Amino acid sequence: MATLLHIDASLFPGGASASRTVTAAFADAWREAHPDGTVVHRDLAADPLPHIDALTVSAAFADPATHSPEQAAAHAARLALVEEAENADAIVIGAPMYNFGLASSLKAWLDHVILGGRTLGEGTQSLAGKPVVVVASRGGSYEPGTPREDMEFVKNYLAGVLSEHLGITPEFITIQLTLAGTVPAMADLIPLAEQSRAEALEQADARARELAARLSGDPVAV
Repeated sequence: MATLLHIDASLFPGGASASRTVTAAFADAWREAHPDGTVVHRDLAADPLPHIDALTVSAAFADPATHSPEQAAAHAARLALVEEAENADAIVIGAPMYNFGLASSLKAWLDHVILGGRTLGEGTQSLAGKPVVVVASRGGSYEPGTPREDMEFVKNYLAGVLSEHLGITPEFITIQLTLAGTVPAMADLIPLAEQSRAEALEQADARARELAARLSGDPVAV
């Protein structure tokens, strides 16, 4: 029985969020393809994590036997996030672009999960090889060849950090031009925005079903 960890970071709820719409489609396809499986949903906007602080960092470098009660609590909370990721067979992450970068809530999650001697470090990358699909949404376009390609700090950052630190090679589903319907200057781009959304939903459905089938070992899940 395979487990999907479904992570959302968008500030906007439900259908008001492009990334949530696609991660939800991914999770729905997973459930349909693997009804005996499990989906664990972590909503980083509705239930934000504390940003990493000196107490949490000091606990990671200290012998647990020497932890103060505060260090012990902070480290236990961090380990719970690590174990949640370790226990998942696959992870889907909604990663909206805010001000050209990651949502701070998603950065906070990464800061907790990147843990030396556990998920980080030679021979100790406990998440290495885990399938991770990132749904990257953005109001404009930052793809190669576009005027703002040098401002792509979401996919480039995640690809580098996940592969370099955690041994994960993420796959990306990209939703572009999400502001076309609300910004008058982008009105001509609405057809491209609609196409991008449709393609992202199609990719999410197909990839979720393929992963569910492979990880569950159930040929009927395809």
